[in-house]
Amino acid sequence: MSASIDQAFIKQYEAEVQEAYQRHGSKLRPSVRSKSDVRGASTIFQKVGKGTAAAKARNGVVPVMNIDHTAVECFLQDYYAGDWIDRLDELKTNIDERAVVANAGAYALGRKTDELIIAALDSGTVEAIGTNSGETDNDGLTRAKVLLAFQALGNADVPDDGNRFAVVGWKQWSELLTIQEFANADYIGPDELPWKGTQAKRWLGATWMPHSGLTLSGTLRYCYFYHKSAVGHAVASEITTDVTWHGDRAAHFVNTMMSQGAVLVDNTGVVRMRAKE
Repeated sequence: MSASIDQAFIKQYEAEVQEAYQRHGSKLRPSVRSKSDVRGASTIFQKVGKGTAAAKARNGVVPVMNIDHTAVECFLQDYYAGDWIDRLDELKTNIDERAVVANAGAYALGRKTDELIIAALDSGTVEAIGTNSGETDNDGLTRAKVLLAFQALGNADVPDDGNRFAVVGWKQWSELLTIQEFANADYIGPDELPWKGTQAKRWLGATWMPHSGLTLSGTLRYCYFYHKSAVGHAVASEITTDVTWHGDRAAHFVNTMMSQGAVLVDNTGVVRMRAKE
């Protein structure tokens, strides 16, 4: 047997972890502002305020907008997911033990990525509920509550530029399916139906998706309607894998790790929809 057989094992395992993370990892990472190759324990996301246009006299000085610039700091943290792979396991089972552990590690880190983003969303304070709206915490995710969130983003001048997202729990996804404007092809056309392919669709100018990891506070599920630029996600280290042989166990120890963080950049760009579950 070649003395370098372990190197082939390690390289194949690392490739499988990367593939699994990209295929089945974080659902929310593509929906937020992401910064890679961060150096240091934290990084800065810039929040830029609104500018105001003004007239000027002929040959006069051009007015300055004096746009507000706010630096929002995002701290990164290290996360690990490790397990053992017995060298002889594949002789005793009809499954690929290496692939099983690779997927498990990638899924765990993908869930952790989403946890970080959800925690950032949870720090927002704008909510689609009010005394005059008729919507209360005793309601699920109703059409009226969704339209309140849609209205809140519009009132805050959040761009309707194709970068809006909405994430809801699975019960709330089921409730949305009872809304004709969400699920009926007569309203949205056959290409936007939520029944085709992955469970995600376009509605109200946003990409809607269900997620099992949203915060449940008592009987209330926190769902969100937000713009991509409102949440920052930083990566100091993408998923890396360390595989070491332990002769006393006749097994490889596989350590999959990453360094990431998330922060709320713009409070006005995230609207919480509280839904009873």
